[in-house]
Amino acid sequence: MTTESMLPATVPGDLGWNLAMVLRGYQRQLETAVEGLPGGVRCYQVLSTVIHRDLPSQQAIGAHLAIDRTVLTYLLDGMVDAKLVERIPDPSDRRARKIRATPEGVSVLARYERRVADVEAGILSGISTDAGHQLEGLLGMLATSVHRADPTASPCEAVGTFTAP
Repeated sequence: MTTESMLPATVPGDLGWNLAMVLRGYQRQLETAVEGLPGGVRCYQVLSTVIHRDLPSQQAIGAHLAIDRTVLTYLLDGMVDAKLVERIPDPSDRRARKIRATPEGVSVLARYERRVADVEAGILSGISTDAGHQLEGLLGMLATSVHRADPTASPCEAVGTFTAP
């Protein structure tokens, strides 16, 4: 029996329900996993982006994560106060600031990445490891496609829409 023959039949609208259920479960567990970070999930996302993507500016980080410029400034202020990141002058544009993780920020991210990995493993535990890897890859391609089509769309708005009572 193939994986496709084991899948339930779907009808229009199932994709939205399925995505919302996974997102709701993931979001709740993720909020618990990143408890203690200044700014919670958003802090985790910014710190991860700073360390793993090495974007050239605060503006680029905001665009990548679809975070409003004002919100990102306050979030970064809290992260600077917590000594997770620092703002340094951009050598190619003195008006711009590059965000760089501190050694403490790198250490903190490593600790929280283990927690997030546990959440993701738990969410994916209902399917085989191979199917989980395939799902992650497919969702990555789909998210990139959706983001290209609407780069100003905010994932936070989707969370609010799907998780509102």
